Order: sequence, then C-alpha cells, then structure tokens
Amino acid sequence: MWHALVQLLPVGLAAAVSSVPIMVTLLILVSDKRDQAALPYLLGWVIGAAALVTTATIVAGLLPNDRPREHEELVGVIQVVIGGALGLLGLTALRLRHSERATRLPGWMTRVDSLDSGPAFGVGVALNVRPKALLLTAAAGLILHTASLVAEETLIAIVFFTVVATSTVMAPVLLTYLAPARMEPRLNAARRWLGANGPAVTAITMLVIGILILLLGLTHL
Repeated sequence: MWHALVQLLPVGLAAAVSSVPIMVTLLILVSDKRDQAALPYLLGWVIGAAALVTTATIVAGLLPNDRPREHEELVGVIQVVIGGALGLLGLTALRLRHSERATRLPGWMTRVDSLDSGPAFGVGVALNVRPKALLLTAAAGLILHTASLVAEETLIAIVFFTVVATSTVMAPVLLTYLAPARMEPRLNAARRWLGANGPAVTAITMLVIGILILLLGLTHL
C-alpha cells in the first residue's frame, strides 16, 4: 500500500495546487456570506473529489484483464495519454499566462461572494469536473487499480488522496473558522498573490506532473 500512497502523493499535490478552487475559497472567505457559504463549498469540494477518484478506481477495474501483459500495456497507454494531455494543458497555460483572459477573474467567479449554502455546495462539486481535475483523478484511479490493494487499503488510499487533493481548500476554511481575525489579512494577501502568480504555478505543476505520469505509463509498455 505504501508504494501506492507514494505514487498518489504527487498527483494529489497537483490537484491541490489549482488556482481556481483556491481563488474561489479566498473570495468566499473574505465575503459577507462566509458563514453561510464556506463550509458547504468545502463539503462539495471534498465529496466531489472523493466521488470522482472512487469512480475512476472502479472504472479502471473494468479494463480487460484476461491477458495480463496486454492489460499492463493498456494501462500504460492510458497513463501516457493522461500525462501527455496534462503536459499539453500546462504548456498552453504557460503560454497564455500573461494574456488578459488569464489575468482577470472569470465572470462567474466574481459572483461567488454572494452565494448561499446550496449554490456554494454546487460550485464545490462542479469544480471537480474541470479537465485538469478529471485527468488527475483518472491517473489516481489507475494507480490504485494497478496497486492491487484489498478493499480496506483502497479505502485508505482514496481518503489519503482526497485529503491531499482538497487540503488547499480545507486548510484556509478551517483556519478561518478557528481564528477569523488573524486570518483576514492573510486571506487578502493570498488572494493578491494568487491573482498574480496562480496561473503560472498551476501551469508548471500540470507540466511536471504530466511528465511524471507519462513516464510512469512508459514503464508499463
């Protein structure tokens, strides 16, 4: 199981270092709707992540397995495709990081500070179905499938991945509830920093993790 957790860690960290859900978190936490929206948003984000990686693991288990060598090659090809797609997304994001579209907030994001609990939960769930998140959870599902874990170990690994992947949303929400006055200036500073540097950090992370997943896939070919 430890081998699987080691492989899951960078994938989970790549999911955690994503500027969109983190920026939404910061916008909610500095808004007047914080008490109504922050926890529902966090719950939606965590539940969505756990559901996706569980689904990815189940789907990976449906891959043809009657011929072990062909099965291993199929897993490798899928990982190469996922890694290549992540790398391509990372390169594209790097190229566009200084464009006007990349530096300004999308229209929908400027309205998250007015969300009530239900819509906030829905936004948390919906952010899990972005292309980057889907590719990373697919990669995590393949890692769990190839690890050949028993049910209890698979559950532990899914919880581990979910905690790592959602940590950058979970931590500021929980810390703000524990010490709102101390967190307020830090949240505003983090929002300014993320607005300036978030796209580049996310792009570089996607590129590096894409290469790692691609190399992992090549080991199965």
